[in-house]
Amino acid sequence: MKKNSLHSFHIPVMGIGFTIDTPLKVAQYGISSVISTVDDILVERLRKFYSEKFDLQFQEISTKVEDFRAKRFTAYLDMLHDVATENLEELKKSFQNKTTKELDKLMSLLPDVSGIKDKFQDYLSNKPNTQDVYNWLDEHLHLGDIDVNIMTKVDRDNYRNGEKLPAEYNDALAALRGFANSKLKSSVVLSAGMNPRLYGYIDKFEDFFPDENFNLRKKIILKVSDYRSAIIQGKYLAKRGIWISEYRIESGLNCGGHAFATDGFLMGPILEEFKKNKQSLIDEVHGLYVKALEEKGKRIPSEPFAIKITAQGGVGTNEEHEFLMNQFDVDSVGWGTPFLLVPEAVSMDDKTLNQLSDAREDDLYLSNISPLGVPFNSLRGNTKDIEKDDNILKGKPGSTCPKQFVKLNNEFGEKALCIASRQYQTKKINELKAKDLSQVQFRKEYTNITDKSCICVGLSTATLHVNKLDYKVEGPGVSVCPGPNMAYFEKKRTLKEMVDHIYGRSDILIRKDRPNMFVKELKLYINYFKKQLDELTSESTKKEVITLRKFQKNLNAGIEYYLELFDSVKEETIKRRDEILHDFIKLKDDLNTLTVEPVAVPVLV
Repeated sequence: MKKNSLHSFHIPVMGIGFTIDTPLKVAQYGISSVISTVDDILVERLRKFYSEKFDLQFQEISTKVEDFRAKRFTAYLDMLHDVATENLEELKKSFQNKTTKELDKLMSLLPDVSGIKDKFQDYLSNKPNTQDVYNWLDEHLHLGDIDVNIMTKVDRDNYRNGEKLPAEYNDALAALRGFANSKLKSSVVLSAGMNPRLYGYIDKFEDFFPDENFNLRKKIILKVSDYRSAIIQGKYLAKRGIWISEYRIESGLNCGGHAFATDGFLMGPILEEFKKNKQSLIDEVHGLYVKALEEKGKRIPSEPFAIKITAQGGVGTNEEHEFLMNQFDVDSVGWGTPFLLVPEAVSMDDKTLNQLSDAREDDLYLSNISPLGVPFNSLRGNTKDIEKDDNILKGKPGSTCPKQFVKLNNEFGEKALCIASRQYQTKKINELKAKDLSQVQFRKEYTNITDKSCICVGLSTATLHVNKLDYKVEGPGVSVCPGPNMAYFEKKRTLKEMVDHIYGRSDILIRKDRPNMFVKELKLYINYFKKQLDELTSESTKKEVITLRKFQKNLNAGIEYYLELFDSVKEETIKRRDEILHDFIKLKDDLNTLTVEPVAVPVLV
């Protein structure tokens, strides 16, 4: 379990709205979670909603206010901090008031190995007075982390009165500023790759530097899918005096939301590489970090700060959870997709929850719907896609783009458009009509254009449904982004049921044919590889062929790693060890029936 944490799992960011208020639901139990910083419109509406619910003072931050986006996030995060802190304070005081329901719930959720439950019972056996009990709880209990996620690619330019604003008003930088100016002592998760402009902005905020006690009030978590990316970005930020406190490894394909496939590198070997190189990573980055701090005149810690290694993507059993913790020394395991069935933890409307409950493997697919142009895990038949398809049938493809957060395409001028918008798709279809294409080719390209969905709205609408807020502007459709792991979870679950499952106190998996998480990831990668092979044509370049051969070679190396690893573990550690080994051998044979045929490379004159 990670140091100073009550739990060995965390809830990653999911969509835009699904975890947007999760801290208000779980932080008082010591459970850490991550919220999205895409939609400042949504957080302003929720701040108003919760201010009314908890009788808090509320003053609207309108779009006419200078720097409104950053200020909205700061205000919302401050509210989360204050309400969650008050929730925990009431929980600690409940013993004095003899209303210990929430305290009992917290204790029941804790992992048995934490020892806190036993220590608390031992402490109570001495019959302390209620003030001493409060003091004990105050010392041993604390909030789960309220972290924020910035998807670095979502960095829209912004305008006022027709004039383009300076870069610091771009969406990603404004979100960072909103977090940096908040009360939170937590972390920002940087995902989706490097954004030099954003990374170069972090050192403008003092909270990311060591304070007088050599603590970091604000920390950086870097979400990565391979070690090379981690070391490059770690050094890049260290040279600017910014320390990465946690490297969060996510499966490239066995995950929810956007999928960033590696070059055939699998999760197990990647975690092994982090485990072996952790100390050298710290030492190498620390030297650059100290030099940068000296140049900036900042406080310099006498020893390197620690780093945490965490993992997420496709975990679904206590056995897998414990294996990640023990085999790879990870500090926390992310459980995302299964929590989509836990209304106590996330915001999920009933209709979509029922669809998720019934979903099987074929209902969950890697789609082309994201306007970011990145493969996106989705659920067939989600209500946002039905809404999109209805518009196409009516001859009005594309979204009205009410929120405009993904206006990133400059194909038609300096002012960017979202490629899921009606404005963009109309222009592209008109271009298409002007081409002399066959009916088959026209239909293929038309589908590719109109397949894009307004997920920046769809991924937040469930929150409006749950809280009975108006969705007239957005429309009722809900997009949802479960990982493939959703196929093996059924039914709405309570927070207690899910946490008990994570810690092995119960088993909520009804299906017994669920593959091991590493086997599942390999299957996904082989299917992905097959699709890449299908796209090879006579126009493919030599580089593309070499890339695919390298991809296959890396997959084979990963399989060999797993065969050696699982052959060495004891059966009591992995109960289905022989079955898993058999699965890897079969998948290796399947992979090696595939060949990357060389193609003629056009000679450039």
